[in-house]
Amino acid sequence: MHLYIHIPFCASFCSYCDFYSVKLLSLREKYVEALCREIASYAKYEGSAADTIYIGGGTPSVLPLGQLRKIIGTVRANFSLSALREFTIEVNPDDITPEYASGLKSSGINRVSMGVQSFDNAALEWMNRRHNADDAVRAYSILRNAGFENISLDLIFGYSMLTDEAWMKNLEKIAVLAPEHISAYQMSIEPGSLIASMAREGKKVLHSPERCAEQYAMLQQFLSAHGYRQYEISNFAKAEDDGSCRIATHNSSYWSGEPYRGFGPGAHSYSGILHGQDGIFAIRSWNLPLVKRYCAYFSEIPEHGGFTERKPVSGSERLNAADIFNETVMLGLRTCDGLDLDRLREISPVLLEKKGPEMERMLKRGDLLSEGNKIKIPSERLFVSDGIIRDLFI
Repeated sequence: MHLYIHIPFCASFCSYCDFYSVKLLSLREKYVEALCREIASYAKYEGSAADTIYIGGGTPSVLPLGQLRKIIGTVRANFSLSALREFTIEVNPDDITPEYASGLKSSGINRVSMGVQSFDNAALEWMNRRHNADDAVRAYSILRNAGFENISLDLIFGYSMLTDEAWMKNLEKIAVLAPEHISAYQMSIEPGSLIASMAREGKKVLHSPERCAEQYAMLQQFLSAHGYRQYEISNFAKAEDDGSCRIATHNSSYWSGEPYRGFGPGAHSYSGILHGQDGIFAIRSWNLPLVKRYCAYFSEIPEHGGFTERKPVSGSERLNAADIFNETVMLGLRTCDGLDLDRLREISPVLLEKKGPEMERMLKRGDLLSEGNKIKIPSERLFVSDGIIRDLFI
């Protein structure tokens, strides 16, 4: 089981973000109490071993160390961590001090994902980030000095003020730091974000698709030349001397369709493939994205006993074979290793046969490559992968 723990608090909102988060920092203590009760109540009925843990947000690093330790202690008390492969936390650069980094390390966290986004101060200000370029470099150094040997840094491209020259400087800077992992995302206009408001006012916020494709190609070529292996559309891992690389194990579990459980408001959970009388199915559920309601619900549940079967989910859905087929196609073709056709055959040989002629046409066009029993999207066409993937949906 892979565990995702959502920390919904942010000190400020980035201009591009539409993830569920709130500025209600005064609720942190009450929220941690509620979160711990949800974790304990779930484990009481469905407890299992944790393969990976990911604390995301929001901004998890706005929590004091004491509150983080309480969350981690609750997880340890309710899940077996003997086979834990990866324990990640997301942080903002300006939250990182030597004391905080040391506290994260001593808590058992072994991987840090830090949102740098840019090494250009004007761009960071436009994004409404709380840190500047020097803060990011300083925080990275602090994390290294604290003993972290697996660090991921995020970058963003495709926004209108990012020239190709500035993008190259960002890439050169991150290569000097040499983190084990780099995630690079194309900026998009998400409903409810600040840049969505800018776009409605007629302001230019994004590059053309052609310019975005050029910056994506720059990213691929530069990181490849500097020892990084692309393993997913937006993710690159640095090759080690033995040929291995540190992919994001937790995130990779999403792409391979493994079960996961999300805790906190707005968090999603997935059952993995199940077998019933009518064939295969899967269940996806999600918590209400309302932190106050979440806190109120769990404050009414005693710490020991008295828990009812009622779950604080805003909804759930039952996925049928066609739904699972489509999701497997979408997630598998995001990866550079590609999609094993045996997985689709296990889901539904009938649906796979139905899409066979379309796959053949796409192979002839060069939209797909075939390697053994796998199909994958060529590196140079990953930027337009959405359209390719859609053509294989049922």
